[in-house]
Amino acid sequence: MVALSNPTIEQFFVKTCKPVNPLTFPPSIPLIDLSKPESKHLLVKACQDFGFFKVVNHGVPTKFINKLESEAIKFFSSPLSVKQKAGPPSPFGYGSKNIGKNGDVGWVEYLLLNPNPESDYHQLLSIFEEHPDDFQCVVDDYVAEVKKMACEILELMADELKLEPKNVLSKLLMDEQSDSVFRVNYYPPCPELQEHEINGRNLIGFGEHTDPQIISVLRSNNTSGLEISLRDGSWVSVPPDSDSFFINVGDSLQVMTNGRFKSIKHRVVANSKESRVSMIYFGGPPLNQTIAPLPSLLQTDEDSLYKEFTWFEYKTYAFNSALSHDRLGVFEKIPSKI
Repeated sequence: MVALSNPTIEQFFVKTCKPVNPLTFPPSIPLIDLSKPESKHLLVKACQDFGFFKVVNHGVPTKFINKLESEAIKFFSSPLSVKQKAGPPSPFGYGSKNIGKNGDVGWVEYLLLNPNPESDYHQLLSIFEEHPDDFQCVVDDYVAEVKKMACEILELMADELKLEPKNVLSKLLMDEQSDSVFRVNYYPPCPELQEHEINGRNLIGFGEHTDPQIISVLRSNNTSGLEISLRDGSWVSVPPDSDSFFINVGDSLQVMTNGRFKSIKHRVVANSKESRVSMIYFGGPPLNQTIAPLPSLLQTDEDSLYKEFTWFEYKTYAFNSALSHDRLGVFEKIPSKI
């Protein structure tokens, strides 16, 4: 359980979602069936209109999903003294309440892992007294499958956009030096804070932000909490679906498509009665990869909207900024004055 002192309680509340305007919000989150190749058109449209969509028939074995969730709950249910053996994150490991270096807080505990096959989980293995290799195998199996799915999605995008080669995006995740990250979040129930809830406000689990990488693959249990921000600035709740995956366009992909795809702002509100578990694969490029609009996407006389930068430069800037900061803003080109 996350421990809070009374003076910090107010930091954990945000306004609830505005009522959904049916004229500006479609009846449901864009749904992509990965078993149907013709869905690639809908996939690209979802990236342009929302920057967010749900996928079904994704091919990730249910046994891998259930096993990882089970191991995650087992870990987060352990005594704090046990969990702290895997932290604090530097950058990988266990953390709670504090998110990043800039004062952001949330009602959350988490494990941040390096999914690279060449890495190890030595920080975490010490907490498992029996069968310490089990956790690593569970994570490896799960990440391999969601990475495969992420690459399939990126190749469908490339095919629909008529990009050559077809793996122009997916190869960045498949690269041995890919700087991807895997995160498991646990939002514990907090009934003792119900008395502190103020009318029209919710307990914040993870503050509003965009994901800086190329693509994010999210799966959670059947507890609600995820919210996305629409173009008009209103927040809407995403209905939970433990059998499907949700995909976010990241900042890097927004730049690579020269703004055609939108990196969506999202957040998580905590549930005072039920716990929420989410697992997120953040597909990132190698640190030395240049992030810039793909030349084949730029039409005649179309200028790049962004300054060229490397993933290392953007990652460094993003992770030294507050969650809600407009990270891409400083990398946008200022239109020339005539």
